[in-house]
Amino acid sequence: MPSPQATPLTPPHDEPAMRRAVGRWQLYGLSINDVIGSGIYLLPAAAAALLGPASLWAVLLAGAAVALLVLCYAQAASYFDQPGGGYLYAREAFGPFVGFEVGWMLLITRVASAAALSNGLAEAVTHFWPHAASGGVRVAIVTGSLAFLVAVNVIGVRAAARTGVFLAIAKVLPLLMFIGIGAMYVDMSLATPLAGPIPLRDLGEAALLLLFAYAGFENLPAAAGEYRNPQRDVPFAMLLMIATVTLLYFAVQWVALGTLPGLALSQTPLADASARFGGAWLALALTVGAAVSILGTNSNTIMLGPRYLHALAMDGYGPRALARIHPRFRTPAVAIVTVGVLSLLLALSGSFVQLALLSVVARLCTYIGTSVAVLVLRRRHGHREGALHLPGGPLIPVAATLLSIGLLASATAWNLLAGAVALVLGAIVFTFRRKA
Repeated sequence: MPSPQATPLTPPHDEPAMRRAVGRWQLYGLSINDVIGSGIYLLPAAAAALLGPASLWAVLLAGAAVALLVLCYAQAASYFDQPGGGYLYAREAFGPFVGFEVGWMLLITRVASAAALSNGLAEAVTHFWPHAASGGVRVAIVTGSLAFLVAVNVIGVRAAARTGVFLAIAKVLPLLMFIGIGAMYVDMSLATPLAGPIPLRDLGEAALLLLFAYAGFENLPAAAGEYRNPQRDVPFAMLLMIATVTLLYFAVQWVALGTLPGLALSQTPLADASARFGGAWLALALTVGAAVSILGTNSNTIMLGPRYLHALAMDGYGPRALARIHPRFRTPAVAIVTVGVLSLLLALSGSFVQLALLSVVARLCTYIGTSVAVLVLRRRHGHREGALHLPGGPLIPVAATLLSIGLLASATAWNLLAGAVALVLGAIVFTFRRKA
C-alpha cells in the first residue's frame, strides 16, 4: 500500500482499466528483446579494443555484476502488481520527491534510448542501403520505424508483446547461427583470455560499455499493470533472462575473438567475422539481424517507456491526458504518442553515440534508486506471501548500490553535468504537481 505522502491521485471511476494480457514466457521474450539490441553487434570489437583477449572474462564479470542489479529489481517486483517499476519502488521507499526524480530519469533514459536506437537502425542498414546514411532516406527510416512501433503499442499491449516476442526470436536466431557455425573455426590462440596483460587503465570505460550492452532489464516491471501475474512472473523472466544473455554474450565474444584477427579494428565485427567463415550469406544474415535487433529493442522501449510517463501523470505530474487509458485499446495511448513524438524530435537532432551517452548517467541514477529502495522495501513487504527473498539479506542490494556508484564515478564530466541538469529540471517539474 502506498505511503500516505506518496498516494497517487485517484483516477475517475469511469476510467477504463488496463488489460492484464501478458504471460510469463512472453515476459521472458520481452526481457530478452529489451536487453539484446545494438550492443551485442558493437560490443565484440569495442571490448576487444579496450581489453584484448581479457574481454572474454570481462563479459562474464559484467553479466555477474549486472545480475546483482537484476536481483534487486526482481525482489522489488515481487512486492507489487502496479505499474511504474523503479519509480514506484523509490516512491514507496523514500516518498514522492525521490520517487519522482527516479521516474523522471527513467523517462529521460527511455526517450533518449528510443531516439538513439532509431538512429542506430538507419546506420545498421547502410551496409546494404548506403543512401540511409543521410538525407531523406535516413529521416524516413527514423520516422517510419517510430511511427510503426507507436501504432502497434497504441493498438494494444497484447499486440505489442507478440511483436516484441517475434522480434526477440528473429534477433537471437542469427546470433545462434554465428555461434554454431563459428565455433568450428575458432583459433584458440586468439581466444585465450589470459594471452596478455589486462590494461587496467581502460577498465572504467570498458565497464560503461558493457553496462550499455546489458542495460534494458530495468524496464520490464514498468508495465506490471498489464501482466497476468507480475509479482511471480517478472522475477522469473528477469532472472532467466540475465543467465541467457550472459551465456550468449560470452559465446559471441569467444567466436568473434577466435575467428577475426583484426577484431578490435572492425566497424561491423559480427558481419566481418561471419564473412570469413560463413561467406556472404551469413554476413548478410548478421547485418539483417543487427537491424532486427535494434528494431526489437526499440519496440520494447516504445512499449515500456510510456508507462513511466503514465505512472507519473497518474500521480499528478504532467497534463491529465497523459494518465488516460484509451477506451477501446485499453492502453495509455496519449502517453505512447507523446513519447514517440519526443523521441522523433530528439532522434532528428542528434547521433546514435550522442544519444546513447545521454542515457548512461540517467540509467545509473535509477539503478542506485532501486537498489537502495530494496533495503527499505524488504523490511516493509518482505513478509508478504510470494515475496522473493534474496540470500545474504542486505548484501546483494548494498553490493549493487556500490557497483552503480562506481560506474557513475567512471562517467565523463560532461555526462555527469548532463545528469545534474536533468535532475534540476526534474525538481522544477515536481513543484507543479496537479492538485486534482
